Amino acid sequence: MLAGTCLSICVNPSRAQVKTVSGKLAGVVNDTLGVPQMGATVQLISEAAGALSTVDYLTNTQGVFRGERLTPGLYTVSVTLAGFLPTLEQHVRINPHVTTVVRVQLESMFASLDQLRRAPSSATVESDDWKWVLRSASATRPVLQWVDDDDDSQTVANGNLDNQVVQPRARLEFTDGARRPGSTSGVPSAPATAFAYDQKLGHTARLLMAGQMNYLDSAPGGGIATIWLPTGSLGTGPHSTLVIRDAKLGPDGQTFHGVRMEQGGTLGLGERLNLLYSGEYVLVGLDKSASSLRPRLEMDAKLSDTWHAALIFAEEPGGPGNLDPDDSDSGAALAAAVNDLDSFPTLLFRNGSPVLEGGWHEEIAANRKLGARGDIQVAAFHDDNTNVAVYGRGGDLSASDYLQDYFSNAFAYDGGSLNSWGTRVAVREKISEDVEVTAVYAFAGALSPSDLVDGALREMLKTSMHNSVGASVTATVPRSKTKVTAGYKWVGGETVSRLDGYGESIYQMDPYLHIGIRQTLPRFGLGQWQAIADCDNILAQGYVTVNSQDGRTVLVPAFRTFRGGLSVQF
Repeated sequence: MLAGTCLSICVNPSRAQVKTVSGKLAGVVNDTLGVPQMGATVQLISEAAGALSTVDYLTNTQGVFRGERLTPGLYTVSVTLAGFLPTLEQHVRINPHVTTVVRVQLESMFASLDQLRRAPSSATVESDDWKWVLRSASATRPVLQWVDDDDDSQTVANGNLDNQVVQPRARLEFTDGARRPGSTSGVPSAPATAFAYDQKLGHTARLLMAGQMNYLDSAPGGGIATIWLPTGSLGTGPHSTLVIRDAKLGPDGQTFHGVRMEQGGTLGLGERLNLLYSGEYVLVGLDKSASSLRPRLEMDAKLSDTWHAALIFAEEPGGPGNLDPDDSDSGAALAAAVNDLDSFPTLLFRNGSPVLEGGWHEEIAANRKLGARGDIQVAAFHDDNTNVAVYGRGGDLSASDYLQDYFSNAFAYDGGSLNSWGTRVAVREKISEDVEVTAVYAFAGALSPSDLVDGALREMLKTSMHNSVGASVTATVPRSKTKVTAGYKWVGGETVSRLDGYGESIYQMDPYLHIGIRQTLPRFGLGQWQAIADCDNILAQGYVTVNSQDGRTVLVPAFRTFRGGLSVQF
């Protein structure tokens, strides 16, 4: 019926937007004879620009130290212990979702003096080697290793650092379908191939490159994206992004042109404050052009070991990122590069002129840890949107303010302004290594149909307050590596726009019933293959019928879609 179905093949839907995740550090300190050293002071110093904070650890009776919930990036590790030379190692990288393992061997001060006394000019110890011993002898240089989080403390204690995890450098996606039905700004629903490549430049810098093209002669389209990471860290260090895309909107349609430029990074302000900043300039057009300057600022404060606070000022729509939390650091980077091809805000028409969906989102949030595996967030926010995208099907689409998506037979419409306050409470708990549960409650404003009849569609929409409750479970089957994500978000009353869209992007809480399945396939050919099935709004809930002066239309806050496909990383 009216609840149509869109088929697409994609591996990392652009809706998978999450906050930056943390990494871990573990290490062991021994002397030159391999004896663990208890009581050594390990100091972790961030190398991020402006960061002055340090974290100290002490080794236990086995010489082991551990650091949890560390912000990804580059760090300097300093190890000191009475009777030994200080050891300093720079550019130690902390990556999300994995544990960086460091093995340090301390050089005895007396052994170094004895070595100097017994090596006047012979070939046993050269002068350059001795100078390096004073700083950090070659034997004390850490061996870095990325391992799974499981049993990492035992791995460190046993010194088993031989099994390296090979990070993927390239990604291919074979797709068919739109990521955002109804939006002409999104990647069109058509058979296409996308690729991404991660190129290291120098010691730490990385350049991510992505591209896509479809195979429709009547409606060709494609794009390129580049992400420059000077420090090599995605989501924490500075980054520069450039995206260019062209797509013809149907055989007889116009051609969409878009350019997006973004610059952002993180700035440390003392020991407890971090400033996350970014700004992007978007220029799109269909004969006529529309542009937007979209800043984002987030001030994070560490109040204690269990409490954090954040003050956010951002352009709507969108959340803090578009990373897939189930990928490794390099895998997430490759996914981000592909997703950037579909990162343009929705293009709308108003009074015959193009405009971009947008507005302001202000939020203050407090986060508290719940043990070692959970956290709770309480937030109050204000949304002031000037151009709210409303999607639907039907009606007289010849009217100038309806922008039809040829591939999904849906339209995007400028629903006008929305101004409301709201609140959110979210709890996330990792029950085990394979099961995670999330629950979110929100009370906020959304556009709803009014009692007017046969007026202009925009005049028939009003801002009203609604409740929403959502819950999702993510579970992984250990043997088959099958990952299942199932969730449901209930929204009270009739709404035609998203309720707390910023929170939805953080917690991946799409409206109504959604199920996603990922299946890792046996390794063959180029590299690691994965199959995906992703179903959104399976029961086609939330559809609202409205009779306006442009005819009978069905407004759809969340389309019913099915997406499935393959990807390969190597």
